[in-house]
Amino acid sequence: MEEKADSALEQAQSPQLRRRLEQADLGAVPETRRALRELLRHWGRPGRSEIAELLTSELVTNALVHTDHDAVVTATVGPRALRVEVRDFVARRPRMRAPKADDGTHGRGLVLVQSLADAWGVRAHGVGKAVWFELDAGTA
Repeated sequence: MEEKADSALEQAQSPQLRRRLEQADLGAVPETRRALRELLRHWGRPGRSEIAELLTSELVTNALVHTDHDAVVTATVGPRALRVEVRDFVARRPRMRAPKADDGTHGRGLVLVQSLADAWGVRAHGVGKAVWFELDAGTA
């Protein structure tokens, strides 16, 4: 029981970004990147925040393009890692697909997340789902 209380207290004290993204508002993608960049200004070793921005952009874009609903992005900076979660209101789970050479930039988002995140997943969340990833700060 103490472990849960400590974890909840730790999370409450952690810097956090939380934004509601309007349906099909792709302008929210660069805005979210800028806000995350500000949150992560002094976080992790060089290059980690850029990876976080890229992966967050992919998850936000997927939520806005592949659903007809709003989404909520939450980024929490913990003592050792960053966790980003993008919640949408459609139960259909994302599926990873192999990008095709002639498909432009489509189909690479989850492949990037799988390749670059230290951990990631999808969980049911009431109405809809949350797609999340974690990145270690990478500090020695």
